[in-house]
Parts: sequence; structure tokens; C-alpha cells
Amino acid sequence: MEEGAILKPYELRFSDLMRLSSDEVPSSLEEIERLESITRSVMENLGPTGPGLLAITGVPNASSLRRTLLPLARKLALLDTDDRKRVLKENGLGSDVPLKNLERTVSSFAMQLKYVQGVERTDNEASHDGDDSQNKEQYYHDVEMLGELQDSEFNNLRNSFKELGFCMMELGLCLARICDRVIGGQELEQSLLESCMAKGRLIHYHSTLDNLILKEAAKGKRSTKGRISNKSQKLHVSRVMEEFTGNKQTQRSGNEARSFGIHSNLWQQWHYDYGIFTVLTAPMFILPCHPLTTRVNGCFCISCEQECPSPCGHSYLQIFDPNKSRVIKVKTSPESFIVQVGESADILSKGNLRATLHSVCRPENLEELSRETFVVFLQPAWNKTLSLTDYPVQHLLTSGQCSGVCTEDSLGAEQELNKLTQLHKIVPPLSSRLKDGMTFAAFSRETTKQYYGGSGLQSNR
Repeated sequence: MEEGAILKPYELRFSDLMRLSSDEVPSSLEEIERLESITRSVMENLGPTGPGLLAITGVPNASSLRRTLLPLARKLALLDTDDRKRVLKENGLGSDVPLKNLERTVSSFAMQLKYVQGVERTDNEASHDGDDSQNKEQYYHDVEMLGELQDSEFNNLRNSFKELGFCMMELGLCLARICDRVIGGQELEQSLLESCMAKGRLIHYHSTLDNLILKEAAKGKRSTKGRISNKSQKLHVSRVMEEFTGNKQTQRSGNEARSFGIHSNLWQQWHYDYGIFTVLTAPMFILPCHPLTTRVNGCFCISCEQECPSPCGHSYLQIFDPNKSRVIKVKTSPESFIVQVGESADILSKGNLRATLHSVCRPENLEELSRETFVVFLQPAWNKTLSLTDYPVQHLLTSGQCSGVCTEDSLGAEQELNKLTQLHKIVPPLSSRLKDGMTFAAFSRETTKQYYGGSGLQSNR
């Protein structure tokens, strides 16, 4: 199996997405032919012989929305527990990962997004929130070892989250409408609208340094009461930096030891999304301004950070291509959105769309680097019935392993076959999770159980 290949997804311009999804009749034969060509490319890339994803570019305001929201993921993840609970509550956010786990590789902050017209509702909802200004002083205290972080940074968190989320939901709806026209019927678009809502997640992928900071902050909180002194802060920071620098070589050796195997050294484990479409921003990579130093007062600076380009020039999102039996890393521009096909779209389209098996790898030897992204999961209604009538049987049996045309000779080595076997064990085949007539709710429960349940196969996600 070949690894290390780079994929630059097919790019669909926002203006063309709007034209293709509208009922407006093209003005010329030339325009008709151009749009038909684009439609074929869309279906080829989302279909069974393509990668199962594409990029949408030229979305208005995408750059400013992304730059406003994504840096808040790291700030939320590194907040003191009590402050984070308060900020999340004030902004109507929750978390779908155990934030008490200091070994977690991601922090995820989630909100249900309703299908509404425009973003006017965002402003209206915000205006009806209670005035918590009197409570802020009561709850606010120093973020231990990390210094003070002003509440003003999160003043527009709810609005930014919803505004970008609604934008991404519209992209998914328009793409569903295009696919329906080719496949026939309105199954995908209607399934999205009947669900009434989607889930948005603001995700921070932790650097090694982030985890050390969180652990040391937890130690400091247990050993002190109330506000901690500058002397204590300096001692905490000193320990973090000593552990961080002292363990760099050990961590690097560990990464190298774990690099064997397709599921190792990952920020997020291999999996399929089980909804219809997953819409993602291009990731943002962040380095602390002073990764190995402290400020004069002994505090480690988290509010002062810098965006940096991808160290390897790609997004660290990687997909598995069963047609060629290889792992491909996805490269896309910072201003674009990635749309991935989920298993429900695969099922509802009778195999005309192909779900994308994917994971997020992490860079080696860059322990200070974190990754931020925003994701919207578009899914059917919970009571939507999933039928297997006319669905390709071979799709039920696969779980990312190579197709029947792949042989040991074509893969080349026993080590590569071992990697494929490991992937097969990690990702349960669709046939083990889906039965004909099962509701989407039951399918999602069974999928979650098999990925994250008793066997713990995906415990590191």
C-alpha cells in the first residue's frame, strides 16, 4: 500500500455551486455545456471511483469568519475548567469529549444548528440572553499558570459559531440538491431538511505542549487554594518547560516506534462519518509566540499566539483510497471548505456517492504545533429509515481494506498487508452496523458502540 501521496481535491467555485443548485435556466449552450461538465466532475469526485470529497472555494466572507472563530478553539481548550464551563454556558456550547481527560488529543466544543433563513436569528438569540456581566467578576479568576485571559475574546463566540455554521450548512444543502438531480429524486436534500438541524464542532487538536500545560495546571489547582502566587506560577511554568524540553527526545523516539502501522501517531483515529455530508474549514495551525520561554511575570502566554503555514504543506487530513489501496494526504487552500461524503449519503444514493474513510495524522517532531478546525455534520432525521434495497452488496462488506483486485503481489510486502489488516480491525464493516430498515438513530448508536464501545478500538480519538 502506497503512503505519502498528496491529493489536491477538485475545486468547485461557490458561484458555480449556486448556479448548479438553482432553478435558473442557463443563458447559452456554452454555459449549459460548462455546467454539465462541472456536474460530471462533482459526481466523479464524490462517487465510488473518486476520493469521496471535494473543495468549495470563493465563499463570501469565509476568510474573515475562519480567522475569527478558529483561534478560539485553543483558547477554550486551555482555559481553567471553571472559566471554560462558564464561557461555554454563556455561549450555548457543550462538549462531546471528556474534557477532564488530560491525555485527550482533541478538545471539541459543539452546538446544534437549526435550519433557519439567514443569520438574523443569531443576533436575535444573542440579544435575549441574560446579562451575566454582574456574575463575570464573581466567577473570574486567574487561569492558573497560563495568565489572565480576557472575557472579551469570547464575546462574539456564539454569533461567529452560528454564522460560519449556517454558511457551511447552505453549502451542504446546495451540493445535496446537485447530487439529487443527477441520481434522481430529492432523497438527500429532503433528508437534510427533515432533520431540522446539524451539529457544529469547533475542534482543537492538542500539541504535546498543550497537554503538559493542562496537567501542570491541574496539579497547581489541587495544591493551592484561591489565587496562586507569582512564585507558584513560575514554579509551575518551569516544571512544564523542563518536562517539555527534557522529554522531546523521548517523545520523538516514541513517535518513531509508533510509526509502524496505519493507525499510529494520529490526532484522530480512522473512521467513516455516518451522516450525509461533513463540511470542514481548512485547518489553522498555531504555534505559541514563546514556545520555550515565559514572560517576566512567570506566566506562559496562551493569548498571544501566531498562525503558521502547514509544516508539510497539507492539511494532515488523510483518506484511504480503496480503489488504489493507498493513503492520501489532502492538500487544500486556507480559504476553502472541504466536503466529505458520509455513510448515510452512500446508502441513500444507492452507492452513487462513496463514504470517505479518513483520519487526522499529526506531525512528528513539532510538539508545540496545534491544529484548529470547524466542522459541521449534516445528517438525516433520527427516525429516517435506511433501506438496503438496490444498495451494492460489496459496499456492505468493506471497511477500508483493498478491493478484490488487490493482491499480495500488488501491495508488494507483508508489512503493507499488515497495515491493511490493522485498518480492517479498527474500522468495522458496514454490514456489522447496518441492517435493512434500521433507523438512522439506531445506525448511529450501533456505529458509535462499535467504534468507541467495549472494545475501545477508537479510545484515542
